[in-house]
Order: sequence, then structure tokens, then C-alpha cells
Amino acid sequence: MNNFNENRVEWNPSMMLEVVLSEPDDFLKIRETLSRIGVASRKEKTLYQSCNILHKLGKYYICSFKELFALDGKYCSLTFNDIQRRNRVAFLLQDWGLLTIVNPENFQDIAPLNQIKVIAFKEKDEWTLVQKYTIGKKSPSQPIEEESN
Repeated sequence: MNNFNENRVEWNPSMMLEVVLSEPDDFLKIRETLSRIGVASRKEKTLYQSCNILHKLGKYYICSFKELFALDGKYCSLTFNDIQRRNRVAFLLQDWGLLTIVNPENFQDIAPLNQIKVIAFKEKDEWTLVQKYTIGKKSPSQPIEEESN
């Protein structure tokens, strides 16, 4: 029997995965690419985006959407597997030359590739892409800002 509580992570901001962009304009490329990486419901051709790129105080981070909820002070059920998926996504982006992971030795525990789906750019119109968290939506409880341009 799988005990959900045993798999939960007591998250804190020091666990965030910092990255350095390969080129200054890679922010938008990474944001678009992340919209096509996530957990798929193949039956409905729906992809639930797993990660976002966050620009905060001059630094960039690849974050699980659940980490963003935690940053907002909201309840989230972040699991070890969520962290592993985030790490896998970040290493894919690094393999594709879009970024470099700061301190990669701290993020070696990664999910298998079969836990995520990458939708090819040319196929994205065939899928419903769903964001579970939108960076930049202004509300009193959501002060996170997205880089403009």
C-alpha cells in the first residue's frame, strides 16, 4: 500500500533549482518549451504542464507548479516524485542547450523519462495544454512576477 504522507516533501526555498540561461532571449524559449512538457492524459490529448521558469531577484529557477504554490504560502502536496520530475525536466532543458543547472550535483535524483511527456512543437495544436499555475497573475496572495520581454 502506498502511503501518501511518506512521499511528501517538507519544502523550503533552499530546495529550488537555480539555472543560468545560455542566451538572454532563452527565457521565452524555455517558457514555451515548458508549456509542452508535463503529465499527459493521452485519451483526451491533454498535457498538464509540470514546471515553470521563475525569474526572481536576477536569478532564474525551474520550479514545479507546486513549489510556486508553496512560495505563495498556499498549501501544496509536493511529493518526492514532483521534485524528481522537476529535476528531469531541468536536465532535459540543459541537454538541449537552453540552460545550465547551478550545482547539478544537488539534483541528481531524477524521474524516469516515461513519467513525462514532451509534445513536439509541430504537434502542440493537437493537444490541450493546461497550466496549473500562471506566473504573473496579480492577486493579493500571489506576488510573484514574471520577467517582461
